[in-house]
Amino acid sequence: MRRREFLGVLGSTAAAWPIAARAQQNAMPVIGFLNPASFEGSADRVRGFRQGLKETGFVESENVVIDYRWADNQLDRLPALAAELVQRRVAAIATTAPPSTFAAKAATTTIPVVFLVAEDPVGLGLVTSLARPGGNLTGINILSAELVEKRLELLREVLPAATRVAVLVNPANAAITERTLQALEPAARAMRLQVQIVNAGTSREINAAFATFVSERPDALFVAGDPFFGSRRVQLVNLSSRHAIPATFSLREFAEAGGLMSYGADITDAFRQVGVFVGRVLKSARPADLPVLQSSKFQLVINAETARMLGLTIPQTLLASADEVIE
Repeated sequence: MRRREFLGVLGSTAAAWPIAARAQQNAMPVIGFLNPASFEGSADRVRGFRQGLKETGFVESENVVIDYRWADNQLDRLPALAAELVQRRVAAIATTAPPSTFAAKAATTTIPVVFLVAEDPVGLGLVTSLARPGGNLTGINILSAELVEKRLELLREVLPAATRVAVLVNPANAAITERTLQALEPAARAMRLQVQIVNAGTSREINAAFATFVSERPDALFVAGDPFFGSRRVQLVNLSSRHAIPATFSLREFAEAGGLMSYGADITDAFRQVGVFVGRVLKSARPADLPVLQSSKFQLVINAETARMLGLTIPQTLLASADEVIE
């Protein structure tokens, strides 16, 4: 082959390489990941999601693409973000709270949606039944609302003399707020606890809520399970410590950050399970036939160092039953 012909063949082959690479990338299935909060503070959860995908044979950037969409706690952005994922024709959408799940449900009736919710998905109208979801949605239920009474009982064990409990809820997340209060208010009455409902949907409103505690001095604080509160856990824990208010939270991440105690499902593992479900969908499983998985393992985590700082003595029986005691 003459040199000019060789260079021509080489040039045409080289030019084809990027095209081939792009074609290979475009051939990968694309997953939409729709989250109402922000990436800040969510790294462990995202790693859990990727781990679940890996367990089913999918590795990001190797044989699957993940298109992340974060609403940064601006819930009104979720419908547009969901529409963008539908327009991109993703193979599946993973949602991680009721607001993002409702946005995805409204945006498509055909693309599989795998959700993570804290409330009963049947009661929310997401699925027909847990065993046979029907439609294009299925997922994981971490039963946060069902654990409200137990969380209040655990708090009462630590503070047997408490009479007034402030309850922090996010009014922007109506589903979680309604279910939390439905479970908490009768439980509080049975324990003869006065409940003060405090709303906070922004970082500034969290600061304002704690400013009211200076004068009103509740005996304890009950923080509702909520994606926004999860994204602001450092702020919530720091303010609880600064104002010396014993607080209970739904996720171990709060106790790890310095919160007094937490009781709830392992959220990182729940994200892993979402990844597993998405992987099964990519392998042609139909959401309608994938039963909703309910969390069965719940963790009680107590921060003993925070308890000492607050001057509290944790009962030995509670320490013995804790899954983890942070010293």
